[in-house]
Amino acid sequence: MLVYLDSNIVIYLIEQPAQFGLRASARIASLAAAGDRVVVSDLTRLECRVAAIAASDQVTLAQYDTFFGHAVERVIPLTSTVVDRATMIRGKHRFTTPDALHLAAAVEAGCQVFLTNDARLSGFPDLTVEALP
Repeated sequence: MLVYLDSNIVIYLIEQPAQFGLRASARIASLAAAGDRVVVSDLTRLECRVAAIAASDQVTLAQYDTFFGHAVERVIPLTSTVVDRATMIRGKHRFTTPDALHLAAAVEAGCQVFLTNDARLSGFPDLTVEALP
């Protein structure tokens, strides 16, 4: 199965905040154990890496870069096709622009599941939206 990771999931995985870090780690481990493959988009990379860059936190930035370089099946580029689909999603469902771009990237990549911690996205009909357990 192909699973798109929303930025919040990757941030939890790398930065390990008290409430969500272990849950994200366990879910990602279960995906790997099941042979599922994960994808992200260029937007995920931007959203995850920006705080580390702003803080000059080279350790966290390296952790993100290692994750994106080794644990991810592929990084979906934000092509005009993705942006056009995001425009339709945003217009129809009224999601924010970043959320619409993430969902569009997941659909265009052929993902079956969108893993997030944002319950507002659960009504999206084009793929299964799974909230972090």
